[in-house]
Amino acid sequence: MPDHAFAPTRGLLDRWSLDSPLLANRLGDPCEREVLVHVPPEGVKAMQDGSQLGVIIYLAPFTSSGPARAGWKAFAETIPQRHERLVKEGKMDPVILVMPDTFTSLGGNQFVDTPVLGQWSSWLSKALKPAVMERYQTNGKVGLVGKSSGGYGALVNAMLSPGCYDAIACHSGDVGFEMMFQPTFGETLTHVAAHGTAADYVKHVQHAAKLSGPDFHTLMICAMAASYDARDPTSGNPLGIELPVEPRTGKMIERAWNNWLANDPLEMIETQSDGLQSLAALWIDCGDRDQYNIQYGSRAFIDKLSQMGINHSWEEFSGTHSGIDHRLDLSLPFLANALQ
Repeated sequence: MPDHAFAPTRGLLDRWSLDSPLLANRLGDPCEREVLVHVPPEGVKAMQDGSQLGVIIYLAPFTSSGPARAGWKAFAETIPQRHERLVKEGKMDPVILVMPDTFTSLGGNQFVDTPVLGQWSSWLSKALKPAVMERYQTNGKVGLVGKSSGGYGALVNAMLSPGCYDAIACHSGDVGFEMMFQPTFGETLTHVAAHGTAADYVKHVQHAAKLSGPDFHTLMICAMAASYDARDPTSGNPLGIELPVEPRTGKMIERAWNNWLANDPLEMIETQSDGLQSLAALWIDCGDRDQYNIQYGSRAFIDKLSQMGINHSWEEFSGTHSGIDHRLDLSLPFLANALQ
């Protein structure tokens, strides 16, 4: 039986909300979002003594959100518990750990700017970061960490906003879209077909009493389309969501698919590497049996980092896409050290 973390959270756990017009979106999701901030006891004392701390912003994976990571879970640690344990064990210095609510009605977030979901990349750099800097005694250094969609968000925002972030940790982040998404489009089309178009499917989900197992994956693909290839809204498709494949034959629609690929870190690094070059630290890892085939794109991405002379730490561990929160035991100290 795995250990359960019984230790109470003893440090500061702040809750506040941030309202920003940057999050205006076609879904009708709220622009005001809750933000949780944790500082362990050692960090609270350090700030009381006049010290300034680095900031780590946690970006949640799909179907999750920052506040969920501070909630109780059987046989597991919350992120605040993990933060306090790592500091107490002397494995990392305390930081200001920020856990924002970034959930959307499509089930998650890729942390890019899109009219369907909101300007999430801009929100991170132009709303959340300044708000944290204003409220807490920071040293001006900020890192991003996330898993899966959150890992993707951490990695691409370093490229989208050069100089804004100082250190990045990407756990099993979306890299290599051809291997990740193309094998799943047939299943997605079959599930969508029962309702009509992708727009019809999303409308169905919005009014469904509950979601089935296949709904979660199909909704995720619709969220990707909304993030990477948002269309102009029409009366029949008010959200502007369309899949990059022909619904009858499954043939790739080249123009649409190219829009997806433009958001693949494997493509982005070719023209947007400055933000990675300027980082004080870059951590990337992935399981060798990832269910979404992310290990293949990650290996190719690491090859490009090496070819470009971009400093990074890379680990391919024995595991899958699931149950990898323990990897934070490595990345949080790595980031904290870089943010001193």
